[in-house]
Amino acid sequence: MKFELTKYNRNNPDQDLLDDLTRVAKEIGKNKVTIDEYNERGKFHSTTLTRRFGNWFKSLEKAGLEKTRNLNIPDEELFENVETVWLRLGRQPRYQEMIKPLSKFSSGTYEKRYGTWRQALERFVEFINSEVIETEKSLVTKAEVAPKHKTKRDINWRLRFLVMRKDNFKCVACGRNPATDIEIILHVDHILAWEKGGETVYENLQTLCSVCNIGKSNLEFKKNENGSH
Repeated sequence: MKFELTKYNRNNPDQDLLDDLTRVAKEIGKNKVTIDEYNERGKFHSTTLTRRFGNWFKSLEKAGLEKTRNLNIPDEELFENVETVWLRLGRQPRYQEMIKPLSKFSSGTYEKRYGTWRQALERFVEFINSEVIETEKSLVTKAEVAPKHKTKRDINWRLRFLVMRKDNFKCVACGRNPATDIEIILHVDHILAWEKGGETVYENLQTLCSVCNIGKSNLEFKKNENGSH
């Protein structure tokens, strides 16, 4: 068997790269090409073009194509998508894993917004961690909830992520997680039930799979340090 090195593309003329980009545009019948579309059909990789021309938009501009960036996607929507993928994998997502159907947005979308995938993750972590600092956001007046509560019952997705990260993205009752079984759905549950006065705060929340959560009902359930319940 003969082994050959992958063709080195950094020395290709600019026009070859641009011609291939316009070829893909014609092939898909559009006047603009996304990073994902190019990586699927292009002769080169999108990073070859972004390194050569500065970014994807400049590549499109030099090829005489329209820009593809969606400036209207809120940061929170992008971060919530990262959270969804992170929870499904049970760990930090990798660049190449940010594809459909697992991810709503591609890693290229995050690169275009934040510079690099690493910087996008850093912004995500900063945004998530601010949930602990901004505890006042979870506090409401007594007119909004039952008099015995200081917090709303609903758990926002940022706090949910923090709790699941604390529990290693696993059910604290049975240990199952989506990373090993895609059928597993994780919930974040009040340790002391809301009906019994439990607050929606980090210390009173835990991760349970849907099966264990249904079985728990409103009974107090908390994993002890020795692993018993």
